[in-house]
Amino acid sequence: MKQALVDDTEDVSLDFGNEEELAFRKAKIRHPLATFFHLFFRVSAIVTYVCCDWFSRSFVGCFVTVLLLLSLDFWSVKNVTGRLMVGLRWWNQIDEDGKSHWVFEARKVSPNAMAATEAEARIFWLGLIICPVIWIVFFFSTLFSLKLKWLALVIAGISLQAANLYGYILCKMGGESDLSKVTASFLSQTVFQTVCPGDFQKPGLEEMHQR
Repeated sequence: MKQALVDDTEDVSLDFGNEEELAFRKAKIRHPLATFFHLFFRVSAIVTYVCCDWFSRSFVGCFVTVLLLLSLDFWSVKNVTGRLMVGLRWWNQIDEDGKSHWVFEARKVSPNAMAATEAEARIFWLGLIICPVIWIVFFFSTLFSLKLKWLALVIAGISLQAANLYGYILCKMGGESDLSKVTASFLSQTVFQTVCPGDFQKPGLEEMHQR
């Protein structure tokens, strides 16, 4: 009887590690500082723009402050938060012939590497998409209210944040250069899906150099 009991149970394997890892990826934020600054600069720029009349009567001061926040947001999202939160990075370079080239990198996930969590991925993509939409709303409100002195600042906000959005969409979709195909493919996916480690390795993407 004892031998039969052993034979019945010897093939049973309980893998608690995978369940724990899945629960951790859904519930935890592994890069809290990067997550904070991913939203801090862009939200601060929006709040400062909306409330600038309360903070200061100086148009130049408000203009420079918002532009500085937008620039800091563009740099941090492009070079830091995207790499840490979703394992993607992009840039555009000009070759010797004056031609523009898009370069994309995706993190190669190793057993020792920290994969992005679902919460981080959601925050990253929601922040990346919603804020440019808000600046587009500001553009039309500025245009219709004839506050043309703010128009240049709003256009700068749209340009900087749309550039990051466009670059990361291309990066996530594997470097596809056709904008219509990229948009259709990207919108067909939901940003609320779990970002699996395998999703970081896209065709045509270079492996991200370890730093």
